[in-house]
Amino acid sequence: MLNTYTSYMLIAKNIGKAIDRVENQPTVERETEYYLKNIVKVKSVDELLKDDRLFRYAMKAHGLEDMAYAKAFMKKVLNEGIAKPGAFANKLTDKRYAEFVKSFNFAELGANATTYNQTQKGAVDKYLAAVKLGGGNPDSDATKAEVKYYLDNIVKVKSSKDLLADDRLYTFAMKAFGLSSSIPNKEMMAKVLDGGVRDPKSYANQMVDKRFAAFASTYNFEALGADTTTINASQKPATEKFFRQKLEEDAGKDNEGVRLALYFQRKAPGIKNFYEVLADPAMGKVMRTALGLPASFANADIDRQVKFFEQKMKVSDLSDPKKLDQFLKRFTSLWELENPSSPTAQSTGILFGMPNTYGVSTDLLFAMQKLRF
Repeated sequence: MLNTYTSYMLIAKNIGKAIDRVENQPTVERETEYYLKNIVKVKSVDELLKDDRLFRYAMKAHGLEDMAYAKAFMKKVLNEGIAKPGAFANKLTDKRYAEFVKSFNFAELGANATTYNQTQKGAVDKYLAAVKLGGGNPDSDATKAEVKYYLDNIVKVKSSKDLLADDRLYTFAMKAFGLSSSIPNKEMMAKVLDGGVRDPKSYANQMVDKRFAAFASTYNFEALGADTTTINASQKPATEKFFRQKLEEDAGKDNEGVRLALYFQRKAPGIKNFYEVLADPAMGKVMRTALGLPASFANADIDRQVKFFEQKMKVSDLSDPKKLDQFLKRFTSLWELENPSSPTAQSTGILFGMPNTYGVSTDLLFAMQKLRF
């Protein structure tokens, strides 16, 4: 049997192929086909909760399968949305609930939640608002004609080049974002679109006028590619989340350490501080294992735990692919010592390893470990 690190790397280095294998599993294929066929028919929170098969798929996609029974709880989560800081989902420590609402945002989008696309209805709404602001009439024949042309053709656009090549579509989009004066400058707009918004240093993100970043966020070809003009958070993104969850679940059947490593790899880039790590039991377990800490460390004062993590590594390291890879290499290696996947590894653990809790208190660890990881 392969050790934890090797098993993890075989999946992590070929994540696309691994997910493809999951997607092609007969059971997964059937459930996904049912989901995509029926989710677009759902127009309310109650309809989503009523179809148990759809609801369970959606919950599993967001790592909330264990809470699929709690429909009253999820109804409150969905009904309050995430627009207000005091919304139920926003007050929950577990951020997976807020992510669930983002995918099924009935509170904000109503019946359009399962079909809404920023480049379609979102851009049209902005265009009509811009026309009205400019003293025009949204109900005029000319406006209706432009909206119809836009909606009929934007779904055919698969790249930033496609958008820039169709002057009528491009002009509509630019007017929608109040960028009419920049319509002639296609070279600049190509930089805006091609750079996207994921990188804080991208062209759009460095511009003083934030309308350009908003434009790139809507026509986000850099991140979403050919799906930009058709994607909806409750459709393909949800199925991709489902495949990844299933991949991690399958890996965990053979080795829980591999599942934890894959989970940490997926979540780490979005972590902004170590309090978020501690709010997630799985991520906290990975951190403690990688840093050689006993399980009892989780009982220490939260602020002290965070301070200790900050002494060992920078939170920005979690979004650095190379540093994250080294961190997970350390985690999988130490996990293997504590949870040997083969007789050979078990013998090595007996010879060279001792249980983390053996004779070591949390206070002593704080005193001993002063060097950064």
